[in-house]
Amino acid sequence: MKYFFNLFFITLAPFFLEAQSGAAPFADYPLPQFSILLPDSSTVYKKTDLPKGKQVLVMLFSPDCDHCKTETETITKNIDQFKNTHILMVTSQSFDKMVEFYNHYELAKYKGITVGRDAVFFFPSFYKIKFFPFLAIYDKKYNYKKHFEGTPKWEDLKSQLK
Repeated sequence: MKYFFNLFFITLAPFFLEAQSGAAPFADYPLPQFSILLPDSSTVYKKTDLPKGKQVLVMLFSPDCDHCKTETETITKNIDQFKNTHILMVTSQSFDKMVEFYNHYELAKYKGITVGRDAVFFFPSFYKIKFFPFLAIYDKKYNYKKHFEGTPKWEDLKSQLK
């Protein structure tokens, strides 16, 4: 029985320790290569299309999510705070719902916001998200800085926009 307990403990201990560390599995990696379909339905946007010299805020959202709607309203209301940040809003939901969301919030008028559809579900898998909205912030060299799962407090998000 003692042998069984030791084997059990040695086998599972690393999983418990990793779970307690709270480290995000993607935190050690830069912003990955990606491709999303833009609302015009013909343009594919990639990492190489991001503006140079700006940090990036990746926001994974669902067009039906009330928290995502609130976060979008907060971002657009405070868009001047994001002048050094490019916002990449990505959904894996249907193209029609994405376009409806895009039009409802008039996101076309914000040059610093790109909205697109992730048809291959790359982002949710990469980030292993559990809640919407999910926000990941990368510096100007696309190195990971911080992430928020669920709606962050405005002060916490704002502190990352420097």
